[in-house]
Amino acid sequence: MKDEILISPKLDKSQFLLFGMGCRRRKLVYVKGGRLLDAWTLEVLREWQVEIERFEPSEYRVTIYDRNGGEVVIFEDENGVYLKEDEHIEPLTLGERVNLPRFDGHPYSAWLRALHAEMLVNITSFGPVPNLWVYPRPWYRDAAMVLMCLAQTGNLHLVEDWVMGLHKVFDCNNGFEEPDNIGQVLYIVSLFEAKGHPIVEKAINSISKFRKGDYVVGLTDFAEHPVYQTKWLKFGLQALGLDDPFKIPEVPDLYSAIFWMGFRDRHVVRERFPMRVKRLYPYLAWAEAHFYDEPPPEPLGQIVSPLTWEAQASQAEYWRLKALADERAIACDDVTNQIARPHSWHAAEMFLYLREKG
Repeated sequence: MKDEILISPKLDKSQFLLFGMGCRRRKLVYVKGGRLLDAWTLEVLREWQVEIERFEPSEYRVTIYDRNGGEVVIFEDENGVYLKEDEHIEPLTLGERVNLPRFDGHPYSAWLRALHAEMLVNITSFGPVPNLWVYPRPWYRDAAMVLMCLAQTGNLHLVEDWVMGLHKVFDCNNGFEEPDNIGQVLYIVSLFEAKGHPIVEKAINSISKFRKGDYVVGLTDFAEHPVYQTKWLKFGLQALGLDDPFKIPEVPDLYSAIFWMGFRDRHVVRERFPMRVKRLYPYLAWAEAHFYDEPPPEPLGQIVSPLTWEAQASQAEYWRLKALADERAIACDDVTNQIARPHSWHAAEMFLYLREKG
């Protein structure tokens, strides 16, 4: 497994670039070939007759040279998204300030910037979602990993309203209560030093539903993962400075190796995720590589937008992609193969791996 390289469904050339970082800016998408659309309503805002176009995901910018020799630049910065035509600059959408560190001196600085942006564009007014098109609600697991990144880049303020408004311990996105959500919620509120948040007491009280001696166990992704679930619980409790009487069970758990943030010594070796699974859910490959201190599971060559994806997830609403394909905003193959991109958890795992390992 160690020597296998993840084969991604990414295109050879950029397909689109999303704009609208954070929750208060309009979501816009520039589509290869000269169209700027509202990313949700698909209203066509501008069109150009393109001679040459240059995508620069790490600079949050697309440059277009039209057939009349004019230059058009769509770009995003800390304050908003802008359209520059020759010397005229027009704001397209403004909103809450975002911090966009350059990661100067880091060998993967350009990758970090592009991956950071792919997380920021998936932050909505209703929370950080895995993908702004196929997921209408946040998932606590994905959100926890994204917030881990936002804490490093000074952007927690973008999700503060969502976090302070949390009132359910379980997101129930798989149709049932998953015990790893308890630790994830505790960790999320810990980033705001919100020990008095009402959800903390609810989370502590919910532990008894899953407690089995000195660990917790239940269904996560339709299977029991007691090591992973207990690791998350301990991580969340300790992040808030709460009493932690739990012990990680010494049993094999496929998900144990995707929790690399702590307790790495509490792991029973077992078979790894098969490559066919990691091709669909590449965040698993990056998390495993992080845990085992292995080389990157994807080749890090040209930065092509979008960088991240997820495919054939059981709860994703891929029917929403049909309208995007009809507007030529995404490839028809993405609808057929049920591929959603960019994807926040994938971006977060890559970002955290590369920032630490670089």
